[in-house]
Amino acid sequence: MNERFMTEQQLSTQFIIITGLSGSGKSGTIKCFEDLGFFCVDNLPAKLIPTFVQLCTKKGEEISRVAMIVDIRERDFLHDFPSTYQMLKEQGYNFQILFLEASDEVLVRRFSETRRPHPLAFDRPVLQGITEERRRLEPIREIADVIIDTSSINIHELRDHINKLYEPPTANAKPLIISIISFGYKHGIPFNSDIIFDVRFLPNPYFNENLKSFTGSDAQVKEFVFGSEDTQEFLRRVKELLTFLLPRFVREGKTYLTISVGCTGGKHRSVVIADYIESLVKEQGYEVRCKHRDIHKE
Repeated sequence: MNERFMTEQQLSTQFIIITGLSGSGKSGTIKCFEDLGFFCVDNLPAKLIPTFVQLCTKKGEEISRVAMIVDIRERDFLHDFPSTYQMLKEQGYNFQILFLEASDEVLVRRFSETRRPHPLAFDRPVLQGITEERRRLEPIREIADVIIDTSSINIHELRDHINKLYEPPTANAKPLIISIISFGYKHGIPFNSDIIFDVRFLPNPYFNENLKSFTGSDAQVKEFVFGSEDTQEFLRRVKELLTFLLPRFVREGKTYLTISVGCTGGKHRSVVIADYIESLVKEQGYEVRCKHRDIHKE
C-alpha cells in the first residue's frame, strides 16, 4: 500500500474514543453513536486498538465511522492507552477523545441507585473509588478533545449534544456546526458553552408591565430591546467579532461551537439576542441550531 493511499484512508475513517469516569454515562453515550451509524465496540483492550484500527481501514473493508469505549475496567488501560493513542495519532489516523465526567455527589447517587460496586472500590466506600479514578484519569482528561459533564443533564439532553457534535453536516454547509443557547443566569450557565455573551446590561422588559408577561420571541419585546442604543452598538460589535472568529475556528479544524447568551431569567433579552445571532451566522452559511433553554421558566 503506497503512502498516499494510506494517508487518505487513515484520514477518511473517524475514530472516537469514549472514556471517562465510571458512572458518567459512557454506556448511554455509545448507544447515541450507534444511532448515528457508527460501528461501536465496548471495553476494547488498549493493546488491541492498533490491530482493530488496521482492520477498520483495510482496503475494501473500510469502516468510515468508529466509536469505542476504553476505560478503567480494562486492567492495563492506564498503562497502555497513552502511548498507543500517541502512536496512532502520529501515524495520521483521525482520532478524537470524548471524556465524560460528573460530580462526586452525582456519581455516588448513581452507584447507589444501580447497587453496583465501583470498579476501584469493591470493598471500600464508593467515594474512595471515584476519587482514585478521577486522579488516575487526569492525564487522559488533559489530552481529551471534548469533555462533557453529565451531572445536570439527562440522557435525552446528552443524546442531543452527541448528535450536534458528531452527526454529518448537511450538504453545502460549512464544516462548523453552531449551537446557540439563550439562558438565565439564575438557572445556571449551560455546561457546554464555548462563548458566553452576558446581556444583563441591556434594558430589561421584565420591569415594563406591558411586556413582562411576553417573551423575547414576541414582536413587542424585540422592538423594546432593539430600540436601545446600547443594543445596537452591542450587536454591531458581536457581528464584527463573529465575522472575525468563525472562519478562524474553521481553519483550526473546530467542528462544533456553542454560543450562549444570558440574561437574568432567560425569558426576554437573551432570547432576542440569541435569535439575532442565529440569523447572523445563518447568513454567513453556517449550520445553526438555536435553543431557548429557560424561556418558559419562572
